[in-house]
Amino acid sequence: MPAGGREISVTPQLRWRRLRRSLSQAIVLGAALLALIGLGLLVRQGFAERGVSFSFDFLTKRAGFEISEGFAPTASGFAPFTSDMSNWQALAIGLFNTLKVAIVAIALATMIGVALGVSRLSGNWVVRNLAFWLTEFVRNTPLLIQLTFWYVAVVLQLPGLRDAAQFWGMIISQQGFWFPRPLVTGGAADWLALAALVAAVLAIPAGPVLRRRALAGLAVFLLALALALGFRVGLEMPEVGRFRASGGIVISPEYTALLVALTVNTAAYLGEIVRGAIEALPKGQWEAADSIGLSRRYVLGDVVLPQVFRVVLPAFGNQYISLAKNTSLGIAIGFPDLFNVYGTVANQTGRTLEGILVAMAIYLLLSWLISLLVNLANRRLKIPGVR
Repeated sequence: MPAGGREISVTPQLRWRRLRRSLSQAIVLGAALLALIGLGLLVRQGFAERGVSFSFDFLTKRAGFEISEGFAPTASGFAPFTSDMSNWQALAIGLFNTLKVAIVAIALATMIGVALGVSRLSGNWVVRNLAFWLTEFVRNTPLLIQLTFWYVAVVLQLPGLRDAAQFWGMIISQQGFWFPRPLVTGGAADWLALAALVAAVLAIPAGPVLRRRALAGLAVFLLALALALGFRVGLEMPEVGRFRASGGIVISPEYTALLVALTVNTAAYLGEIVRGAIEALPKGQWEAADSIGLSRRYVLGDVVLPQVFRVVLPAFGNQYISLAKNTSLGIAIGFPDLFNVYGTVANQTGRTLEGILVAMAIYLLLSWLISLLVNLANRRLKIPGVR
């Protein structure tokens, strides 16, 4: 290959070194696979000696229990779970509830974590120390205790439904949280026309300033066009009944406590990652920005944070994976996440080993998916030619 204008020849020693490295990797991988297969055969033999079969047919059998929240996939779409549905549909609801917590918590924790990391370096004494003690307190207490605190000492101490606080159409009580639901009406052809128009406008090449102005104008134009085509936007307001509120969007107290606990806990770790990355930047970055008269807000937004995000994404990915796995702590407060539903399925069917293998495989795939998305984002932010 060319290097500095010269061709580097591949010597026999270099070929042998590459071959030896590939063979050693293949041997290690083969040994690991053989060990895994041997372990599986030993487990199967042990089951057979005790007259217990190893099978995943329990996934298609009737569940026989209820799940408090979530929608199960059916042939006609999604529907609330009933005891007549199968165990695989129950596990699908558990996965849906896990994703529902993880995705929102990742987004909120990222925003709060960046704010905490920047606040740790603030010139304001109160802000700096408040961020420091909040971070230290959260990082030095177990997540399970924090989850219990948010559920028992905060959410369950809210007033009952009849005495719940109501403002701007929202209802906040210990039975749950209700919010207005947006209602949009329009035909399928209208939606397709709008989608095609949006795609066409976004495909137009333009600079950053022109693109922002075009998007703002597009939003106004689409709103007027939607009203002209027959789209109607309204709000379904929740109403308090005798025992429960109806209408709107409802969020269970278990979901709220788990979401808050995971968000605050992960944000503390992300804040420390951001703080360390900012302090690792050369001081000349700040001095150069100050010399041209940029305010601290512009220095952070246009100079510091763009460089920080190129550094912290791998560490962020580790925290995102930990957050996704920590959703399993929802079992402590009765939230029907994947691990909680697995436990119920295992108790109902007696298929503990098969169930835990399914749950482990799902968590593994979820972690791989998060890692893939973080690596793709990291690749897009990477400066070409810079390692």
